[in-house]
Amino acid sequence: MTDQRRVIARVLSESFDHPDVDSVYQRAYLIDSKISIATVYRTLKLFEEINALERHDFGGAKARYETISSEHHDHLIDIESGKVIEFHDEEIEILKTKIADRLGYKLVDHRLELYAVPLKNKT
Repeated sequence: MTDQRRVIARVLSESFDHPDVDSVYQRAYLIDSKISIATVYRTLKLFEEINALERHDFGGAKARYETISSEHHDHLIDIESGKVIEFHDEEIEILKTKIADRLGYKLVDHRLELYAVPLKNKT
């Protein structure tokens, strides 16, 4: 692994906000100003191909990335701010299995993305 790929890997592992390519580039550039946007694109594609990185299209114009986690989680996306909130809910885990079973299937994987807006305080 090259030094530049190590920097990009570090940026991703330290990110908790599901950054897009531009954000990864900006953060990596602060560490190593020789990193180009093309290197970031190539590295993200490589990391995705070797299953070290997951690409998400949360309904926005830009793909967002997160490192692969051994712990399952789902996402709630604030469509006003673009903020991505990770969560795990045992009730959802039980319900998804029941639904698959009722339809005659054994569930092997799932992805849940909830798109929401913040509740406004009623005055």
